[in-house]
Amino acid sequence: MRKALRLSGGWGQQIVFLGPCLLFFLVIVVTPFILGFYYSSTDWNGLDLDKAVWTGSANWQRIWHDDKFWTSLLFTLRFTVISVVFANVLALALAFMMMAALKTKKILRTVFFMPNVIGGILLGYIWQFIFTKGFATIGELSGIPFFKLPWLGTPGTGFWGLVIVFVWQTAGYMMVIYIASLAGVPKDLVEAAQIDGARAPQLFRSVYLPLIMPAITICLFLTTSNAFKMFDLNLSLTKGGPGTSTQSLAYNIYAEALVNNRYGLGTAKALLFFVAVSLITVTQVLITKRKEVQA
Repeated sequence: MRKALRLSGGWGQQIVFLGPCLLFFLVIVVTPFILGFYYSSTDWNGLDLDKAVWTGSANWQRIWHDDKFWTSLLFTLRFTVISVVFANVLALALAFMMMAALKTKKILRTVFFMPNVIGGILLGYIWQFIFTKGFATIGELSGIPFFKLPWLGTPGTGFWGLVIVFVWQTAGYMMVIYIASLAGVPKDLVEAAQIDGARAPQLFRSVYLPLIMPAITICLFLTTSNAFKMFDLNLSLTKGGPGTSTQSLAYNIYAEALVNNRYGLGTAKALLFFVAVSLITVTQVLITKRKEVQA
């Protein structure tokens, strides 16, 4: 009897503490996700439920012939690959620098982490001012061609402008994760490798890299998913322009559903977007997890 009461009491506590969160999760996340499968096969403007007309596979056929969608997908893939590489390399370099005996390393850690605290929309507008006004002024005063570029005015410079801001925002957070991982590397193991004559590249490849592989898995997962879902910087910096040359996949879905009022087609694109993000991130985690096992 006492055992049954203890079990019922345990379940009661779990329901009390987890029940509200589970309810909100079901209502806000799971239910709209399930409804998305229905609306992805309808022609609906997103406002009047009575006007949601079932169209079957029509939306999927439109996506297949939608050149803007596939262009946005290719742009997002290129942006993700380049941003993930630059963000993680910079974060790891900063982490090694912050592990050195610097008097100002606590202040520097805060400074490097600060961009991650600023919201993406606000950060985008700040950098929009920097690109259009700040860089132009520096270019006029110094005559350096780099600062005279039309950073948000061409497809090429617009792409690299987005990469710069994303890396600047993301690297500080990844740096903190790498610092925590580097702090767990045994010092005697590093000293032993140095005594055996291991140089910096060998030390990094044979000692540090295998031991910080769990942190690399986490950082690659976070940067990959965030880069693939990049929307706020795209909205505030370039709005997908010039034209649609810098339009990310998330922005393409937003424009389709909320600007063009084709909510059914936008939902279908969002489901494909979900599948793409899931496949890419799961594949990345599986690959890097195998490296952890080998280490």
